[in-house]
Amino acid sequence: MTRFVVAGTDTNVGKTVFSAALAGALGAYYWKPVQSGLEGETDTMIVARLSGLAAERLLPEAYRLTTPASPHLAARLDGVTIDVERLAPPDRAPLVVETAGGLMTPLTENFSTIELLARWRLPVVLCARTTLGTINHSLLSLEALRRREIPVLGVVFIGEANVDTQETIANISGARILGRLPFVAPLDAERLSWSFLAQFRLADFAATSQLSGSSK
Repeated sequence: MTRFVVAGTDTNVGKTVFSAALAGALGAYYWKPVQSGLEGETDTMIVARLSGLAAERLLPEAYRLTTPASPHLAARLDGVTIDVERLAPPDRAPLVVETAGGLMTPLTENFSTIELLARWRLPVVLCARTTLGTINHSLLSLEALRRREIPVLGVVFIGEANVDTQETIANISGARILGRLPFVAPLDAERLSWSFLAQFRLADFAATSQLSGSSK
């Protein structure tokens, strides 16, 4: 089964747009386990608009929380208790799962996103910025994943080209660089699809035998 987790080094790194592009290219199902913030477009709504997927490919969130905050806080404000046992990946394929926030984002007071990923053992696509600070954030994120023996498919950069930064992260971490998604403007489904297919090889998202884990 081809199932991926799209995670980010930070919030607002661009993983929702990348998830839309990847899910659309694969004709995959998309699932956001926990949505924090319901005012305006949710991430699932953004993916619906940008991916071209049929409605049945957009799976309902396990939790929809009102406040745009870390899930543990948003749940507390909503008077909701997040039961991590409910957060099991749907038995669908292909499947793109998008996490909330960064890897260490708390889902409850004592359970973080990365602990959930350690349970799932699904290949992670790590989305990273190309701007200042991304070397530190990316290397720490990759180290955290590998310490928990979570398989890493590779790193996706989002933003303007920064060759030195991209090469530095690749050289130090040993992680596979899957490609870079440039900013797309105006952002719509057609332009996003074209940009994704111009920058990435779909075959790379099936090459699970090339996963990197804690051995590097």
